[in-house]
Amino acid sequence: MSQHSGSKHSGNDGGLHDQQHPVEIVRSETVFRGHVWDVRQDTFLYGGEEVTREFVAHTGAVAVLALDERERVLLIRQYRHPIGERDWEIPAGLLDIAGEDPLGAAQRELAEEVDLQATDWHILSDIRTSPGGNSEIVRIYLARGVSATAEVFARTEEEVDIEKRWVPLDEAVDAFLARDIQNSILGNAVLAAYVSRAKGWATLGPGVAPLPPRAVPLQD
Repeated sequence: MSQHSGSKHSGNDGGLHDQQHPVEIVRSETVFRGHVWDVRQDTFLYGGEEVTREFVAHTGAVAVLALDERERVLLIRQYRHPIGERDWEIPAGLLDIAGEDPLGAAQRELAEEVDLQATDWHILSDIRTSPGGNSEIVRIYLARGVSATAEVFARTEEEVDIEKRWVPLDEAVDAFLARDIQNSILGNAVLAAYVSRAKGWATLGPGVAPLPPRAVPLQD
């Protein structure tokens, strides 16, 4: 048996925040090992009884909302097999390289996916994409001072025919609110940027800040 806890927020200080909640893990095993993600089955004690849940054990990810001097954001369209669509997104990638910090991963993804670099990096938001079914956390960065990289990167698989488009931030927000674009990370990013801009960008966090602690370990 084990107990998982963390230091995110353990009490109620009157503010609005998520709260880590330690539980006793009775059993934990990987029931499926996939090409990209594994599925875990945990049995834990809650409310005086054993509860069993399966979930995707996710490495976490980073995403980048690139904003140019004309207040346009860079969107990309690529094929996503689970939904059978080429959806509009923002550059993103997994935190699957050992020892790589989130900011470094975001800078790498921006270069590899769209051949861009940026001089100004801030945290826009941290989101849990589906907390009832996976352990993924996505850190979304706002990247400004954008320019082309010296190298043009080769792309394979679903990235081989990525479409890139610079779109005014307000237009991207309108498209999401009209449900014409549905990607949740893109939606969170443009809405957060829209609100942050209205607040003079006062909501942004330092780009070098670490990710929130993981309450449930990645490995069983």
